Amino acid sequence: MTVAIRRDGEISDVDGGWFRARWHYSFDSYHDPAYMGFGTMRVFNDDRLVPGAVWPMHPHKDIEGLTYVVEGSFRHQDDVGGPPGPLPAGSVQRMTLGSGAWHSEQNASETEPMRFIQIWIMPAERGLPPGVEQKVFTSADRTDRLLRVISGEGAPAVLVHQDAHVFVSRLNAGSSVSHEPGGGRGLYLYVIDGAVAVNGEDMATGDAAQIRDEQRMTVQAAAVTDLIVVDIAL
Repeated sequence: MTVAIRRDGEISDVDGGWFRARWHYSFDSYHDPAYMGFGTMRVFNDDRLVPGAVWPMHPHKDIEGLTYVVEGSFRHQDDVGGPPGPLPAGSVQRMTLGSGAWHSEQNASETEPMRFIQIWIMPAERGLPPGVEQKVFTSADRTDRLLRVISGEGAPAVLVHQDAHVFVSRLNAGSSVSHEPGGGRGLYLYVIDGAVAVNGEDMATGDAAQIRDEQRMTVQAAAVTDLIVVDIAL
């Protein structure tokens, strides 16, 4: 049974001027053979864009691109007719890049910064028709619970074309939540902000953990905490 914690200072941190990126797994110019992915999750990025910033249109294929808006206003552009938004904090989006599509992530505000987490999941099938689904969730929706916002089971969550789930939570100090992933699965937990104990292991803002072979994950908040958990087949 393992809860392998990676501390905030151990995670790649790239400052591009108009963006800042925390790349948890090998991505672009960052390469670490020990962090090439986790199950079918290939990418986990914590990205920040300055006001008005636009990530240039770029192509991908055979990826389920998942976005969780942490702060600010997220706008999206693509060549398949997906809804542009903007999406407020707490929202999620899935873009199926399948047979190939172009897209762009953008800060919809000219005055406020924007922060989003982007996850790449490898789909169960190659060549899926490109498409976009998104949904707005509120802070109240996720307070003191693990809220399933993206799931291979679909509604009421946004659908991902893989045996995977994404949960988000905002815990008040003293609150706790638990999750049982089931056999053959792993959990990736990221503390967006706050302080918690995960199965007895202390974690703080920016820390992440790969959790394997644990029958139950219990998270106890020592302060107001925002976190995200990916449940994935290994």
